Amino acid sequence: MPTFKIVVSDPMSGKAKQIEVKDPAAQRFIGLKIGEEIDAAALQELKAPQGFKLRITGGSGIEGAPMHPGTPGQGKRYVILRDPPGYKPRRPGERQKKLVRGNAISDQIVQINAVLIYPKDYKGPPIIPLGDKELAKLTGQGQQQAEAQQQ
Repeated sequence: MPTFKIVVSDPMSGKAKQIEVKDPAAQRFIGLKIGEEIDAAALQELKAPQGFKLRITGGSGIEGAPMHPGTPGQGKRYVILRDPPGYKPRRPGERQKKLVRGNAISDQIVQINAVLIYPKDYKGPPIIPLGDKELAKLTGQGQQQAEAQQQ
């Protein structure tokens, strides 16, 4: 009985939404690899129209080890890393042995990161809408309200 927290990023709005998925919807994600796409209708909470897809970009396991795209399979391995994900070197050329998960989703994964892929001909609003504060900043109403409070 897998349970995943799926973090969906919306490139149009720049926002992200965390959705918890349990059986049977979680079974659709098991076996998928980083870079593969799945229909966004698999997540009912997202309310994405037909034609939208989710691209898997990564994730992390129960112990916190990140999924690594260059490591095949579903298990954990110690790998010598010199680049992200999983390691950020302090100096150029520095390497270190780190624990990472494979690039395939298993029931040991807790969090899945995904990006929403829009159809090419989509002209509507973002699927994950902007909040009130972001809208106020974009329209300039936030500055007007701040100036009114100062006077």
